Amino acid sequence: METAVSASKLPSILWGTLIVTGTVVGAGMFSLPVVMSGAWFSWSSAILLFTWLCMLLSGLMFLETSLHYPGGAGFDTLTRDLLGQRWNLLNGASILFVLGILTYAYISASSAILQHTFAALALPVSARAAGLGFTLLVALFVWLGTAAVSRVTLIFLGAKVITFFLLFGGLLGHVRAELLFDAGGTESHYLRYGWMVIPFCLASFGYHGNISGLIGYYRGDGKKVARCLLLGTVAALIIYLVWIVGTMGNIPRTDFIAIAQRGGNIDALVDALGNLLKNVSLSILLTIFSTFAVASSFLGVTLGLFDYLADLLKIDNSATGRLKTTLVTFVVPLSAALIWPNGFLMAIGYAGLAATVWAVITPALLVWRARQRFFAVSGLALKRRQPAGATGAVVCRSEYYCFSAELR
Repeated sequence: METAVSASKLPSILWGTLIVTGTVVGAGMFSLPVVMSGAWFSWSSAILLFTWLCMLLSGLMFLETSLHYPGGAGFDTLTRDLLGQRWNLLNGASILFVLGILTYAYISASSAILQHTFAALALPVSARAAGLGFTLLVALFVWLGTAAVSRVTLIFLGAKVITFFLLFGGLLGHVRAELLFDAGGTESHYLRYGWMVIPFCLASFGYHGNISGLIGYYRGDGKKVARCLLLGTVAALIIYLVWIVGTMGNIPRTDFIAIAQRGGNIDALVDALGNLLKNVSLSILLTIFSTFAVASSFLGVTLGLFDYLADLLKIDNSATGRLKTTLVTFVVPLSAALIWPNGFLMAIGYAGLAATVWAVITPALLVWRARQRFFAVSGLALKRRQPAGATGAVVCRSEYYCFSAELR
């Protein structure tokens, strides 16, 4: 009875689903139509679907492994305990690289889209100045802490959801089938461009850093977390497919060459859609949506990088300590963005390649080692191992957990 009452008080699956979807869908979606323009709609959709399945399975593998450990255990604890210090260093380096290069990508993206917004308001602001000012504002919120970031992100997420439905309702109304399926082209030969799409699709389904938090949020209820991962990633997949239809169905394949030549920045895609649609309302909605998408992704990624660096460098959480961590978080990505302002598309691609280590390979290795360590195979049944000397129904969730319990 007590278990039933406790379970009934758990948060709704809706909230966990929104967390996953909100984490996955961000500014990275603006890179998809550009990099997919080579493979075009049919092949790109198939690759996106395959990548979604792989990333969902890897998330479920990480979830299974995490359930053997106490709440709060993340990639560092699991990887060090199951795969050893060497792999943990490699995995940590990939996480640091991905978060760092995504921070650079979002500074680059914010520079471009804010310059585009200011230009529409007849305000002559350079891309570098816009990016610098916005980065300093984001740094302020990150320095203030998670609570400040959460409140601002909630506002951005609400604005993003509202403009999403208004925008895509208009975009889908202008879709042309002959553009979407490239009736004048030879789509059977487009598959050779598919290898370029995979890293960007991987980067577009990055949510694994939220799994540990969701386990704590649902008090270790793995089934609820698994449903959140499934529903959240499915929702993101649908949003991506609608976005691809809305862009590829309005912009001819050949026009993406000019967008790619401008570095694939968000403002180039916004300009192309605005010029083709000749609809002032849709152009304004697209600008608003892209601005909030960049802002919410920027805040989320930089907060993750901030927390990771604070833990890695053992910097305290005082005002002075947070200032030090903030400087370490932003100084390299900001410097790179001021020197190379048009690297959004390239940065997302590198992030996707590096993410294969901690988001695809590591979860598979973790669940493999976890099943070896925590389960004994008997016929077709998996039986959870008990610690040496255990009697009755006492079950050790992990060697790490039992050791720490003995210390207490």
